[in-house]
Amino acid sequence: MTVPAYSSFVQWHSAGRHASYLRTLKSPGGILDLLKVQRPAGDMSRPALPDIVLVEDMLGCSRVRGDLGGGRFDVATQKGALALAAPNFATTVINEECHSLRSLAFPLAQWQGVLDEAADGRFSFDNACIYGRVFDSSVIQSALRSLWAICEDEEAPSRLLARAAGCEILAELCRLGGAPFAPAKGGLAPWAERRCLELMRARLSEDISLDELAAEARLSPFHFARMFKQSVGVPPRVHLTRLRMARTCELLEATDLSITEIAQEVGYSSNQVLARVFMKHRRVSPTDYRRAVRDPARSLTLQ
Repeated sequence: MTVPAYSSFVQWHSAGRHASYLRTLKSPGGILDLLKVQRPAGDMSRPALPDIVLVEDMLGCSRVRGDLGGGRFDVATQKGALALAAPNFATTVINEECHSLRSLAFPLAQWQGVLDEAADGRFSFDNACIYGRVFDSSVIQSALRSLWAICEDEEAPSRLLARAAGCEILAELCRLGGAPFAPAKGGLAPWAERRCLELMRARLSEDISLDELAAEARLSPFHFARMFKQSVGVPPRVHLTRLRMARTCELLEATDLSITEIAQEVGYSSNQVLARVFMKHRRVSPTDYRRAVRDPARSLTLQ
């Protein structure tokens, strides 16, 4: 029997023999692939695929054995434990118990250039020593929580968030694997900061990418993300959300545009998404905010 060839981790999970176990799939701009999988005990081995795959165990398991690209292992895992599978390696994994996993797949074609630039061309997966280890990382776990929380609020992370989160996670993985990225040197030049902030405001309704902002500043995406934070005080994605919330308030106060029209104007896919994000940041719905600012006598407290 001919074994079908799969071009990515997502394709294998969507069309392969394990497809029925897939519960959630988010692929913002093809930059990162976020998957939730629930499986019975047994074999979850897979063919070689061109993705770096980070796995988070959501339940823990009394025994997991196999090879993720760093040699044979036989371990017990705890809830929240992390493991990394090597790209272009046919993994073998046997779980003794039913399990729930959240996976983050980095398509290598999307990330090899970032890795090369950030490490001044010295990074090599052949030298990484983290594959197959079960490990904990507060940095990575925090980034994963943020990504999945954004999925719940906004349906899928923006390209800006996906790239920035990927850079943060890969930097930590490389540090743990003994191949740290080259350090960033200071913040953005004043001209670069000004042009990037202008571009973000001008393209508020679009899914602007970290790569586009980095190109404007003539930097690699990895260095740009860290230097932007040093200059502005928050990551690009946080600043973009602040711009969108401020613009939403302006439109609610000064126009009669519907919430759906405002959502489109500030870059959200629907009025429901805007409402969730606005409620999270302003502690009030867009409709109630509009009513309150147009009727100061209302007792509603706005934040």
